Amino acid sequence: MLKYKSNLLVISSMYCYQIILIAAFILLVSCAQQKHCSPDNLGCVLKVFEKDEFGDLHAVMVMQNGNLIFEQYYNDSQASDQIDVRSAGKSVTALLMGVAVDKKFINNLDHTVSTYWSEAKGTAVGEVGLKNLLTMRSGLDADANNEASYGYEDNMDQSDDPMAFALTVPNKTKPGTLYSYNSLAAYISGIVIGRATKKEFGEFAVAYLFKPLNIEKSLNWQKDSSGITKGQGNLFITARAFTRLGQLVLDRGMYNGEKIISRKWFDTMLAPHVDISHSDSNADAYGYYWYQRFYPINKQKVEVWFASGNGGNKIYIAPELSLVVTVMSDAYGQGRSHRRSEKILLEILKIKI
Repeated sequence: MLKYKSNLLVISSMYCYQIILIAAFILLVSCAQQKHCSPDNLGCVLKVFEKDEFGDLHAVMVMQNGNLIFEQYYNDSQASDQIDVRSAGKSVTALLMGVAVDKKFINNLDHTVSTYWSEAKGTAVGEVGLKNLLTMRSGLDADANNEASYGYEDNMDQSDDPMAFALTVPNKTKPGTLYSYNSLAAYISGIVIGRATKKEFGEFAVAYLFKPLNIEKSLNWQKDSSGITKGQGNLFITARAFTRLGQLVLDRGMYNGEKIISRKWFDTMLAPHVDISHSDSNADAYGYYWYQRFYPINKQKVEVWFASGNGGNKIYIAPELSLVVTVMSDAYGQGRSHRRSEKILLEILKIKI
């Protein structure tokens, strides 16, 4: 009996010793992996986001110097998935305004809405200059942060005829004096582009932007009950197509050696027309439906322009680094979504500076 117990003790000791060895091996491998996680290894640095606890992060893509250096899909998402990037669609509307200006469909941004949308004559909407539409200084009673505003997006979307509704929105302030972020402005811009070009806005987008970029089959831009493509958002698009739009912005309108939009337009669109640092904690300035922010990274200030949509959908452009970062998620209505997207950007910027 004593010999039996002795044998059990020996076996037990052996198992304990094996467990200790296994634990030590795992620890060594883990340390080795951390040691070999070089600071320029994006896959390693961004690995933490694979454990997204909310299940609503879909994709992160990074382009630098025109080369794809990182592409990752999360939570069972696939490259073919089309995500609604919401208000990031406004930034695409700005690109299309550039096409319309380049091709002389629209001759002057100081022109009023009624110059191109004849039914708007005699209304508050009709008297708004296009430049004020593009910088969210229309003066109209529309505020994305105020549900009581007449031109609040839900009021427009829920009307039987959103286009007719838009014409009834009154003034609140003098055009050009006050920044007030809203969806009405971009919606009207889409109508203006359509009327000026004599094409439905969505059809114009396909013909002059999406087809030249070869992404027309990778997206679906929704229309409202008036049959108008929603220039304010609801653009469903794949991560690769979304990123290609960002690369077009970085390359100042060039794609595969072909000029899609003039460089001059980007010089205007990506200019800090309005200081919004006092009203928006996520940005310093606003261009034409694009945001600007300077990030202090490694004792340097990095200029970033970005498109932003509800849910954390972003196209970040860092011109000095020749960098495009896109983040796609559907955490709609969640403030954490924007914080997460910015955190991803910052991790990338830290290793690219």
